[in-house]
Amino acid sequence: MKKLSILAMSTLLGACQSIQPAAKTSLDGEVFYLQRSALPPTATLSVSLQDVSLADAPAVVLDEQKGQVKGQVPLPFHLSYDPAQVKPGHRYSVSARIEVDGKLMFITTENHAVRLDGTDPQPLKVRVDAAR
Repeated sequence: MKKLSILAMSTLLGACQSIQPAAKTSLDGEVFYLQRSALPPTATLSVSLQDVSLADAPAVVLDEQKGQVKGQVPLPFHLSYDPAQVKPGHRYSVSARIEVDGKLMFITTENHAVRLDGTDPQPLKVRVDAAR
């Protein structure tokens, strides 16, 4: 009986080991701006990785990081995505925004295209400009 239990348990463990979650890939970078001003402690940073292939449809968000700003620029970010979500021929971009008390202070104004094929420079430098 013990041998049967041990055999059953080892079979189950072997089956569990063969099922692995999809490997995530990451994109690391820094958000910065050129103005010489400090961010208040209430500032929040949002950075997103998006599929921007379709001009007539909203962008599909692959990952997003939101949170309280810790320190001053450059502000680090870390985005994770499933490589299986990356489709050949699609265009991908990283965008960022900094808000203070719900008011937009800085935002990306240029396209920060990424290839998501392992050749993107890391850390990725994303510039934001003052909102008007």
